[in-house]
Amino acid sequence: MKARCTECGTRYSMDSIRYECRCGGLLELVQDFRGVDAEQLKREFAKRLGERHTPLASGVWRYKELIAPELPLEALVTKGEGNTGLYSPPAVTSYAGCRRLWLKALGENPSGSFKDHGMTAAVSHGRFLGFRRFACSSTGNTSSSLAMYAALMGGEAHVYVPEGTVSENKVLQTLAYGAVVHRFAGTYDDGIRFLREQAGELGLYVGNSVNPFRIEGQKSIIYETAQDLSWQLPDWIVLPGGALSNVSALGKGLRDLYELGFIPRLPRVAVVQAEGASPFHRMMEAGAAELVPEPAPSTRASALNIGHPPSWRKAALVLQETKGVTVAVTDEDILNAKAVVDASGVGCEPASAAAVAGLRRLVSHGIIDREETAVCLLTGHLLKDTDAVGAYHLGGGPEALYANKMNRVRL
Repeated sequence: MKARCTECGTRYSMDSIRYECRCGGLLELVQDFRGVDAEQLKREFAKRLGERHTPLASGVWRYKELIAPELPLEALVTKGEGNTGLYSPPAVTSYAGCRRLWLKALGENPSGSFKDHGMTAAVSHGRFLGFRRFACSSTGNTSSSLAMYAALMGGEAHVYVPEGTVSENKVLQTLAYGAVVHRFAGTYDDGIRFLREQAGELGLYVGNSVNPFRIEGQKSIIYETAQDLSWQLPDWIVLPGGALSNVSALGKGLRDLYELGFIPRLPRVAVVQAEGASPFHRMMEAGAAELVPEPAPSTRASALNIGHPPSWRKAALVLQETKGVTVAVTDEDILNAKAVVDASGVGCEPASAAAVAGLRRLVSHGIIDREETAVCLLTGHLLKDTDAVGAYHLGGGPEALYANKMNRVRL
């Protein structure tokens, strides 16, 4: 297995774990796809949909030839992740304003978020290298996913969680999986910096998106979406942007599918951030070459509460390659979109709803044409943040446009 620096191009062997280049750039895995026959693999991927009790039943490891062909099957730590629904509820399509909309419900993953796609690959690689202690800095979903996979393999998870900015549901889920939770005063970015400096000395395998195996696993989200749509992707893929790992993975997966001939064209990508935590959008809107971190990010969509996204350079390249765009939306926009998605029967956490809120804004501003089609990636489950649900429906003010109040009756 080889990795390449996305900044200077230096190559490294991945026989031992490495998270960044000597120059400070992030690494990405370099796959050898020589001899890959797209049509043959399409048939094989379709055949594996009938698998039930093998690692290839996973919606990630179904695509093993494109993700980690060198990892042995016995190293894989899997819980049948992926295989999530793709829905097209009329109410949400009407709300967004485009001709056809699909919602990829990644909250149906085992730990309740899209993080499982990448974490199964990262923990499997760590297990292959002999690690039993894993760690991450997290705004919630990464921690619960890492804790679940570490528990599955009989390992140990250490998660670093900023105080006061993470949904209590996610912290409780992480504790329930048996992880050691370290709360600290600071931000997600402080946790990442600590792990970059100390993980090696502490003997910890880092499961954050600075790990290139996380990105390889997360590519499966777009593989699965493309297979669900008979390898014909829509005009746009819209997704929320926090640490921007999902944008990086999406772009790498799209590049694979297009260059190997699985899809005939690249869709455009739209990245949605919350206004209170939108350093990437501000950079792209200004046409700047460098990201200026947001020192005190603040949004009710806690999974997006990241002021210095580590994967911003990779994400910028994805937007360049796909003629993509960014947009920022208010917390009120996000929570109203969430209420519409929830009431459609699909449901999602606040950060997920940012994708639908962003699509609605891009359509209303004419950036996305009403006759175009889109997939929105819903990254987390409705129950990931029940405080947000209660605050909106039971205590929301006039900005809670779709609040569903309880009735008091006499029986």
